[in-house]
Amino acid sequence: MKRKRVGVLISGRGSNMAALMQAARDPHYPAEIVHVVSNRADAPGLATAAAAGLSTAVISHRDFASREAFDTALNDHLQQQALDLIACAGFMRIMTPALIRPWAGRMINIHPSLLPLYKGLHTHERALADGAKTHGCSVHLVSEELDGGPVIAQAAVPVKPGDTAETLAARVLVEEHKLYPVALALLATGAFRPPGKPS
Repeated sequence: MKRKRVGVLISGRGSNMAALMQAARDPHYPAEIVHVVSNRADAPGLATAAAAGLSTAVISHRDFASREAFDTALNDHLQQQALDLIACAGFMRIMTPALIRPWAGRMINIHPSLLPLYKGLHTHERALADGAKTHGCSVHLVSEELDGGPVIAQAAVPVKPGDTAETLAARVLVEEHKLYPVALALLATGAFRPPGKPS
């Protein structure tokens, strides 16, 4: 089986990127991480990727007059890398159709909640404020609705008495690092098919 070529988008330390890279070291894993792009030149994840021998690039959103202009430039760059799939790993940008549409069904994101609960930011604080008993993370296809694309896989964690946003986030992150490689493999092998896509 030919492995899918995957590009990863990051804005920070890229811990989920590192989890994908670790999974892809197995030659039987159905995807290979080949390129990493950050919108921030100071993202620590760039050094992690470079140390592993991956090609990296910085495309700063600050160099563009609009979200659409940045997304168009980013899409142009990604298209030049001959990628099959895109994985967003802490890419802190609200994307426009200029980036989403060319990669429809081929771009995934990991989100720290059990979607459709707690879309957007501050998910752990919101879960605690609601008195949620269970929290977790989801990997979903990126769509034009923020955190609204079809869910590929989820992992749940119990909310414990005395949890803070920080302790809950740390426990969810452990599950994120397990879940993301599983979800990417499901998409790469075709085991997950977007709703409405013929089998």
